[in-house]
Amino acid sequence: MAMATGKTLAVRGFLIHLTHYDPVWYKRKSREKPFDLDLGLEVVDALAEEGFNLLAIDIADAVKYRSHPELARRYSVPMKQLEKLAAAARRKGLEVAPKLNFSRSCGFHHHNDWMLGPKEEWYYHFDDETWWKTGFELIDELIGACKPKRFFHVGMDEDHDRSYSQYIQTIKGLHAGLKKRKLRALIWNDTGIEYDSGMIHAEKSLRAETAIPKDIVQVLWRYDAVPAASIKRIAKLGFELWGAPGARSAAGAAAFREAVLRAGGKGLLMTMWIPCRPSNRRRLLDGIRRMGPVYRGEE
Repeated sequence: MAMATGKTLAVRGFLIHLTHYDPVWYKRKSREKPFDLDLGLEVVDALAEEGFNLLAIDIADAVKYRSHPELARRYSVPMKQLEKLAAAARRKGLEVAPKLNFSRSCGFHHHNDWMLGPKEEWYYHFDDETWWKTGFELIDELIGACKPKRFFHVGMDEDHDRSYSQYIQTIKGLHAGLKKRKLRALIWNDTGIEYDSGMIHAEKSLRAETAIPKDIVQVLWRYDAVPAASIKRIAKLGFELWGAPGARSAAGAAAFREAVLRAGGKGLLMTMWIPCRPSNRRRLLDGIRRMGPVYRGEE
């Protein structure tokens, strides 16, 4: 183990998935099972033991919403289960940040297919009044269940379907609504992307950086390298910066952390992108324990 640096980031977070939508996950939606609350509580205990202090919860349609029962799927659980998970996290000293992804990418990534009602096509209610009303009704339910103190994650990564101006306007609208609720928006920043088919997302995030409010937290993700230029640029623009280095390599995550610290960034958010199910128990708990020293600044 490397000598401790004596430096730790203010926010040391972990993103747990009650469910999720991406190309791989989407293929198994027909056989998806409900998230496992008992394992979720074990994850909370492990995070507290390893010095994490924030639990972001990817929720989507994993729970049954009172305001929109039409969004329930076969794997959706009562809201009470989410309330229990969030309450356990708070008791262990973990701040809670609910997450709903409002990115539009129904043709490939499917990030906001969770908002589609029965037989509803992706182009129905394209950011119209009904869409906004629905979005904030769901946000309000999750605020009530999770009791976040500071943050709400709105996703917005890999947005295929909006134009640049539509994308920026949506981020501004989500920011304004959350600000009224005394919460700050967290968004993914895609500018670490370098592969050809993802450059539209990198360029869209880059354009947004010059147009959206500076109190939005930029969560910059990349799992195979440290996006040094993006780290420096985002920090220089005046945004609060968190890194999301994934869980492939402790050494890679430590390098990402050091770059964020040097730039004056505030946080690191660990992501694994696997369901909170008993079959993943060892992977989840071992991953948290392997990365704990990195997030504490000891490796």
